[in-house]
Amino acid sequence: MKRTTTINQALATPGRNPGHSRRLRGLARGLLAAAGALALAACDGQLTFLTDDPDAPRDLAASYYNRGVDLTWRMGSRWDGEPFRVYGKRVSDIDYFFIAEITSCIESECVYRDINVRGGVNYEYYVAAVDLDSGLETASDHAVEVWVPEPIPPAVPELLETVALDGAAYLRWDDSPAAEDDFLAYRIYASAEGGYFFVGETDSPGFVDFLAENGHTTTYFVTSLDDQGHESNGSEAVDCTPRLDYAGDIMYTHQDVPSASGFRFQESEDVQAVMAGDSEHRHFRLEADPQGLWMVPGPNARIYPEARWTTALKCGPGADLDCESWEYAPTSGYTSARVVLDPGYTYMFRVRGDDGEVRFGALRATITGLDQEGDELIVFDWAYQTQPGNPNLNRVGGTAGK
Repeated sequence: MKRTTTINQALATPGRNPGHSRRLRGLARGLLAAAGALALAACDGQLTFLTDDPDAPRDLAASYYNRGVDLTWRMGSRWDGEPFRVYGKRVSDIDYFFIAEITSCIESECVYRDINVRGGVNYEYYVAAVDLDSGLETASDHAVEVWVPEPIPPAVPELLETVALDGAAYLRWDDSPAAEDDFLAYRIYASAEGGYFFVGETDSPGFVDFLAENGHTTTYFVTSLDDQGHESNGSEAVDCTPRLDYAGDIMYTHQDVPSASGFRFQESEDVQAVMAGDSEHRHFRLEADPQGLWMVPGPNARIYPEARWTTALKCGPGADLDCESWEYAPTSGYTSARVVLDPGYTYMFRVRGDDGEVRFGALRATITGLDQEGDELIVFDWAYQTQPGNPNLNRVGGTAGK
């Protein structure tokens, strides 16, 4: 759409700086020389002629976030592909400065982020559409002012620990940073190929990484984030190696049901762990006598002779605050002698896996009793670290660097 613009009106456009005025005066002189007798009219002492000004940007807005100022605006209804120029200055300055030229927008909305800002300063911006052929610029109908605060990072999360789960890693830490009024969230990072990548975000002091793999060690650290996008330094880093576990398995004593009295730690839940008590592949066999229940090691297994009272095999997500577990296997001191089995205690094993490598496992009986046939059995949970030589079946504190 054409509209009539006077030279004086163009020079008086709000938000123009001296550079704009000089360009417009040069443009006016060129137009006057070229127009000559083609001048359309002279009215009230002002010479007027037809121009096709670019449509002004609409709804200019600005906000601060994480050491930068984000500007947004919409295209006018007559926008015809013209680029936009961003101008800014400190409020205390007299003149605006050209900052950037934006040549592409998405779905009628344009964005620009100014990262060349300093904390403790007020900034002012406007945006203009520019006709590259004529050099004419049409500014937004207003400028926006933004206060840039000092970028003070929030508190670093502390006391990070992990719990190795079956095909997952559970992380938890102290929730003190959430007590700050400007707290927004925690961010979790994990190691990969010599670096770290972003895993997820939460406003709670706990997180489960379901992408972790059994037998693979991952290093994690956590940061806190405030509502202005400032991020803390990373917490102390921790390692976690998920391992296979199973809850509610059943096996019988060798005296009552020999075919289901043996057990072998397996690297996959698809493989049956309970087997015949006479199998040469068993890691132990359950036996009974008047003194109680006994675990008898198989050919390629040893048992740690000192069990530990626990309330659960592992203290993962949703565990009681007083949950007690034993999830880090001793590396020596194992025996081939039989060991008594009592419910509520966790027992550690050092065994040879299918590949002949040494691995560690844990077992905890939750119930001992008889079935409907009167056969003696146990219901138990077990965990198996598939990474050779790694005794870590547990939650750990900060043990790694980043």
